[in-house]
Amino acid sequence: MATVYILYSKKINQYYIGSCLDLAQRIQEHISNKYKGFTARTQDWEIFFEITNLEYQQARSIEKHIKSMKSTTYFVNIKKHEEIAQKLIQKYK
Repeated sequence: MATVYILYSKKINQYYIGSCLDLAQRIQEHISNKYKGFTARTQDWEIFFEITNLEYQQARSIEKHIKSMKSTTYFVNIKKHEEIAQKLIQKYK
């Protein structure tokens, strides 16, 4: 099963949205700079929010939706209001 996640770095005050099949492994890859992309800027990434137990394609679609919002307010609200995540799960089933 797949997971959509939002990471937050206090150091750079930025969010990162991703999806994967193994969240623990993926977080380690972000922290250890395995990939030289956006998350290589810092190593203090923390899980801000996650949606688990998704089908892989469903997770990718939700990730794309969240990224398209480009809004810190949306990221905070999706964490604060569980019904937003539930609507996304239903929308991309």
